[in-house]
Amino acid sequence: MAYETEDQETQYCFPNINSSCVKGRRYRHEYIIMYVFFSLLSAWTVFLNLLVIISISHFKKLHTPTNMIILFLAVNDLLIGLIVLPVEAIRLIERCWYFGETFCFLYLILIVLIFSASLSYLVLIAVDRYVAVCHPLLYPQKITITNMLKSICLSWVCYSAYNIAFVINNRNLNSSQKTDVCYGQCLIMMSFSWTVIDLSICFIFPCLIMITLYLRIFYVVHQQVKVINSLMKGGKCETEGSVKRKSESKAALTLGIIVSVYLLCYIPYYICTLLVSSSTTINVLMWNVHANSGLNPLVYAIFYPWFKKTAKLILTLKIFQPASSLINIFTENEL
Repeated sequence: MAYETEDQETQYCFPNINSSCVKGRRYRHEYIIMYVFFSLLSAWTVFLNLLVIISISHFKKLHTPTNMIILFLAVNDLLIGLIVLPVEAIRLIERCWYFGETFCFLYLILIVLIFSASLSYLVLIAVDRYVAVCHPLLYPQKITITNMLKSICLSWVCYSAYNIAFVINNRNLNSSQKTDVCYGQCLIMMSFSWTVIDLSICFIFPCLIMITLYLRIFYVVHQQVKVINSLMKGGKCETEGSVKRKSESKAALTLGIIVSVYLLCYIPYYICTLLVSSSTTINVLMWNVHANSGLNPLVYAIFYPWFKKTAKLILTLKIFQPASSLINIFTENEL
């Protein structure tokens, strides 16, 4: 690795190639600080999401339709920490793409697919909570683990087809227009029409669905809370149904927070891709998007008692004990 100083001549990503991109200048301490920071961020994201994946996969009590979506969302976030963050860190620090054209093509497909899949999982979470809160009698029949897995696979197939077509079309468009791209870059130059189409399909439309469903959920929750409070004031005990409604409402609120964190991370980036041309601003906001993958497990840790319990069991290696997968993590005396 070459370190730059002010008196050095301009360096190129690939000195032997005439069309090579210029390699930006950085000092030794910049390299060290940036590599350490992004390495820790990647390790943090991988570690936390591994805890979520192991927890839901290992403990039988967590095998529910809702948790299946959380599991796949954690797998998505794990891939971001394992692949996307290191590659993006190297590209940001070195300001060059050293992995070749083939991997560039595959990487672009992977990254757009991962981000699209994350949003589709959040839509499925919203649908799951909507049925659980607004149509509780239909929930056991309509929302099963099998149906949820089918929905997840269907979303993967649809978004895979769209994103492969998206990347191929725009890469071919760049080649046909002979866009002035130097050797050592890996990017897609989109036309305005493609930008609007992609923004609508992969962000605006799913977000509208989620916001509409959650508004309906919180309205119903508000009405249910009023009924439960009136029963309590009337001196009546809470029935099993009212306790279940409170549990479903709490789950909806927690998952609503996850969706809100996602939107707060993604909305500024999508707005700036349309309005701002500054690469520095877009890079900062892109890393804000990446940081979302490390924030989701923190939300689970704060709002889900079961995650704290399962993480403790995993870190103390108690999951290797016989029948540990059958532990009822929802009761204190069985831990």
